[in-house]
Amino acid sequence: MAGSKYDADFLKEFYIPTYIFSGETNISDVPDAPKYPVLVFINSKSGGQLGGDLLVTYRTLLNERQVTDLGEEAPDKVLRRLYISLEKLKQENDKFAAKIYERLRIIVAGGDGTAGWLLGVVCDLKLSHPPPIATVPLGTGNNLPFAFGWGKKNPETHRNSVLSFLEQGGSCDPVAPLELPHSLHAFSRVSSTDELNMVRHSTITFVSP
Repeated sequence: MAGSKYDADFLKEFYIPTYIFSGETNISDVPDAPKYPVLVFINSKSGGQLGGDLLVTYRTLLNERQVTDLGEEAPDKVLRRLYISLEKLKQENDKFAAKIYERLRIIVAGGDGTAGWLLGVVCDLKLSHPPPIATVPLGTGNNLPFAFGWGKKNPETHRNSVLSFLEQGGSCDPVAPLELPHSLHAFSRVSSTDELNMVRHSTITFVSP
């Protein structure tokens, strides 16, 4: 891939400005809306040191508000805050916020239980336009990422690897729920290294490479 894709212009297509999270209108200072605004949820305890290293890399490349350590904050709180903020801004005729709402994507890095946790949270929010979800295999139980084409091998955590995943995720088309191989049911704890596993039931949209 061309090195030019790894510059600031590339990352702008994924970047969510801080005002979106605070709900304070700042329309005059905002550039064009990103094509692939993304929230990243990482289980820093998965994959040994890999989870923590991946967290650092994503926070270096994106707005830190976009990247959540699931060991520090639950995803339901993060998502509820964001969607409340987006609704407020949309009501104030903030077209940038409206685009973020329409285009938002989620990346979740962890084992199958972590992915199931996020799926359950998004399902419970009952959003009219739920964001598609990409899964990063991290840990020992990576059957869910494998089933949707992301592989089972733990990722590298350096800058270029993360940029490559962002590019791949940005170019993916969401898989409609009715096209999924099967509904997702009863995620159970799969590994002692995936300490944030929870049991959930959900049917949700994925992105598939």
